[in-house]
Amino acid sequence: MKVMVYGTRESVATPYPATTRFSGNTSCVRVTGEDGTELVLDAGTGVRLLGMELPRDLRRVDVFLTHLHIDHILGLGFFGPLYNPEVEVHIWGPASATLDLDARLRRYLSPPLFPVLLRDLPCRLRLHHVPLDRVSIGPFQVESAYACHPGPTVGYRIRAGSASLAYLPDHEPALGVRGFPLSAEWTSGHDLARDVDLLLHDAQYTCDEYASHVSWGHSSMHDALAFARLAGVKHLVPFHHDPDRDDAALEAAMGSALADVRPDFQVTVAAEGTTFALG
Repeated sequence: MKVMVYGTRESVATPYPATTRFSGNTSCVRVTGEDGTELVLDAGTGVRLLGMELPRDLRRVDVFLTHLHIDHILGLGFFGPLYNPEVEVHIWGPASATLDLDARLRRYLSPPLFPVLLRDLPCRLRLHHVPLDRVSIGPFQVESAYACHPGPTVGYRIRAGSASLAYLPDHEPALGVRGFPLSAEWTSGHDLARDVDLLLHDAQYTCDEYASHVSWGHSSMHDALAFARLAGVKHLVPFHHDPDRDDAALEAAMGSALADVRPDFQVTVAAEGTTFALG
């Protein structure tokens, strides 16, 4: 399993620093199987470049949306495979209490927000609701579950052979919990992240910032580290960076959290272009 990061931010960085190492694109991750199966996690602005780098002879791609906040679907209309009639595009994502996934996506892929209607896309489009039981796609086993974030939001656990990945880019497991982490069975997202080789997890705030952002649906860096320790992950990739935090500030904030928590697992701050090989 190969994992490549195409976007890491909560919203497009403003102003976009040309020399940034950590990306100005919003959430988007590519997962490639040994047989060439392609999964896409979220469709932020990074998905445009991802689509351009997919194999030209690819005939199926699966896009897994965690939720439909604009930073996670902003690039969807610019995803090349949607305009290729030879490609089968499967989009997986949550419905709301009143609208199915099709209706929710049509709100974005329609005028005045976008000139092309969802129904007019030339690809062979298939929509699927999550969360659901484990689904098999090529060598991958994909599981989903609701995560603690405003609106219908899920996280994903992906396995291929002995390799495992969890993706929880918008997640606030400490919400309403005194003395977090409390226990595994009462912690949002724990079952998805338990013992995975690689966890991409929300780490938007410092501790001081989080105090004024409780219930916004995001984690502090300290809480992301605590969650990873509770779940027994082998490698944490802090994700969903504050768009106004430049490289130096991000490194300083994460360095302070690491010094406080002293994790006994590997930590690599998510950066656009970073690749991880699992299994």
